[in-house]
Amino acid sequence: MDKNKRIRRELAEFQKLDDQKLSVETKLDELITLLQHARLDSESVKNIRHRFNEAAYKAERAAEENFKAFEVLDEDSSRERMLDNLEQLLGEYPLDSRTAKKAVRGEKVRKAVLLLIALILIILGFAMIVMPAPPYFEMFTIFYFSLEDGVTLMDLISLLIVFTGVYLFISSIIKVKHIE
Repeated sequence: MDKNKRIRRELAEFQKLDDQKLSVETKLDELITLLQHARLDSESVKNIRHRFNEAAYKAERAAEENFKAFEVLDEDSSRERMLDNLEQLLGEYPLDSRTAKKAVRGEKVRKAVLLLIALILIILGFAMIVMPAPPYFEMFTIFYFSLEDGVTLMDLISLLIVFTGVYLFISSIIKVKHIE
């Protein structure tokens, strides 16, 4: 019997959330209607747009601040302290699945961009080694194979670029676990 009451109460809370979404959309429709019928000059439109963007930005920043507070948990070493801190943070900052999905998506995009940069650096480095460079780029030869060929400073710089790309590639693929 107690479970049924709890389930009904939770369903009522979900209904309230759904009603809030509908009320926001209703208010937005009302705002659009008011703006269509109002005679506004360009300065008023800029002011309204600025205020709306500022309000949306503040809401987004609040969600990010709520999520960043949970990163402090990684610094604690004791499991009991971590659980206490997690309980306290969950009480203070509401964290929903949408915010968590945004953070996970952001991490995936960051890794994909890092992987792309790594591949570009590797390709660029090998291209610099294979393709002939102008004489003013190959002015310092470090090690001679013959009188006309050897390892130049440009080749060493190219290898440095390749190794940097390999490092970024490996660091974007491997998930590092922090050991404390």
